[in-house]
Amino acid sequence: YRRQLCGAQLPSDFYDPENSEGMAARLMACDAAINDCMNYLKQDGVRVAALDATNSTYERRCHIVATLKKMKIGCKKMFVESICDDRELLEENIRKVKLSTPDYRDMDPEAAIADFHQRRKNYMMVYEPVAERDGPHVKIINSKQFIVHSIRGYLPLKVVHFVMNLHTLPRTFFFTRHGQSEYNVLGKIGGDSGLSTNGLEYAKRLAKFASERIAAPQKDESAAAGSFVADNDNDSETKGTKDNNDNIELPCRLWTSTLRRTKETAQFISHHNFEHEWDNGDTGQWVQFRPMARRNLDELFAGICDGMTYREIEQVFPEEFQRRQDDKLAYRYPRGESYMDVTLRLEPVAQEMERIREPVLIIAHQGILRILYAYFMGLDRKD
Repeated sequence: YRRQLCGAQLPSDFYDPENSEGMAARLMACDAAINDCMNYLKQDGVRVAALDATNSTYERRCHIVATLKKMKIGCKKMFVESICDDRELLEENIRKVKLSTPDYRDMDPEAAIADFHQRRKNYMMVYEPVAERDGPHVKIINSKQFIVHSIRGYLPLKVVHFVMNLHTLPRTFFFTRHGQSEYNVLGKIGGDSGLSTNGLEYAKRLAKFASERIAAPQKDESAAAGSFVADNDNDSETKGTKDNNDNIELPCRLWTSTLRRTKETAQFISHHNFEHEWDNGDTGQWVQFRPMARRNLDELFAGICDGMTYREIEQVFPEEFQRRQDDKLAYRYPRGESYMDVTLRLEPVAQEMERIREPVLIIAHQGILRILYAYFMGLDRKD
């Protein structure tokens, strides 16, 4: 909103609290954002909205609360404050996030960093931490410490749980469908068939990819995620060390659905143990690509149509076939599921993916992977 009103690349003195024109423009942008937020909350089915802004003073936060009351939306409110006083973490965030924003795009990196630090100093001149007088709130300190104050209700607590699972460490997700199944060959949907000959070949190649690419990334990736070096003197118990850079391997996770075709696709992936140190300093034995079968990742259940081809469904249940063609997202198979149902059961999986630090290989089904991909890529439902 501020960029739309005043432009993107504004000097740091625009944020000076003594700059009356800048303060007035920022308040105007705040009110425009609140108005859009309230209109969004009035839409059918909307339960949560996030107003993303600095809101660094108690006066600004009171203005927001007063505006909410005036509009009579009747919603609960909570503040989420992120505090970062870890110099290394702050510098990393500036370089990885802030420099790519429209505010600093195409600027000299060092000049952009200096400008942003000056912007922060301007904010700090009037900064008032969120406190008890602000009501319900969550404080996130360096993405490691959390203070939760006076949070009540199902949805607010869900927000707290989500926020506490977020972190700034880079990690990679690898999505793949299962190898070709016997039902794939026959054109049937659902079921619990095993892999075809081609599917088994794919499983063998996937195991090679997991070993050579997922668990053995480039050095810049391994440094970010926390690596270990394999000790090949013992094949079953591999201890980690960081003294040698020749045989770097990352601790990795492996998730499948509970269906046979995904488990068989994972059957050739190697599992071995090694000592691993987590980012919080804890150490312990890690099982590489330990298989975890998750029912949330199961394919959409087609109910009475399970095990049929689409041609058979069209012939036997022509009305159901047409209903699915009209709205694939909301259509629910008789005694089965819709993609909306699947989206709900994937919520815990998405939250777990937000929490984990290690690369994860997910072997699942086309519809399942599409939903997870859309979530992390920020795609709209219509996409």
